[in-house]
Amino acid sequence: MSTIENGREEIITLGGGCFWCLEAVFDEMRGVTDVLSGYAGGHVPNPTYRQVCSETTGHAEVVQVKFNPAEITLEELLSVFFTVHDPTTLNRQGADVGTQYRSVIFYHNEQQRETAVRLINELNEAHIWDNPIVTEVTPIDHFYVAEEYHQNYYVNNPGQGYCRVVVAPKVAKFRQKFNHLQK
Repeated sequence: MSTIENGREEIITLGGGCFWCLEAVFDEMRGVTDVLSGYAGGHVPNPTYRQVCSETTGHAEVVQVKFNPAEITLEELLSVFFTVHDPTTLNRQGADVGTQYRSVIFYHNEQQRETAVRLINELNEAHIWDNPIVTEVTPIDHFYVAEEYHQNYYVNNPGQGYCRVVVAPKVAKFRQKFNHLQK
């Protein structure tokens, strides 16, 4: 479903490494009304975290972001997405390696696809990174909500090692670079 019944909110599904990082950032953005961690892009129905980490399901760790386009544009969301992860590394983010950590935009309508492709082309032409963007842009098929303990993971576990070392710096980068987009 690409648009909520009231016509005011949209959904886009994004993968950029561990879903805990993206969820923590998007939860702080104005105009974002909900963020769910989950799995998309695979061939096994209702996969578990263990199955996804085994790289046998084809799924990526993703967040499904519900947002109000009257408050935040898709381009602003994607600009944050491309800033808080490295879209030039294939199937990895830092020490997290595997196809489940791939950079991917699962679009819910043609306008989202066009915006994503245009932004990727603009960023590549600007040579912001040494290497080209490898982010997949593909239609959403199925989204499966991750296990409950993955939801709001950073908020619920700020002292956990991964949260301190990996998630917190990404949240800090968002706060510094996109202060104007914070709730």
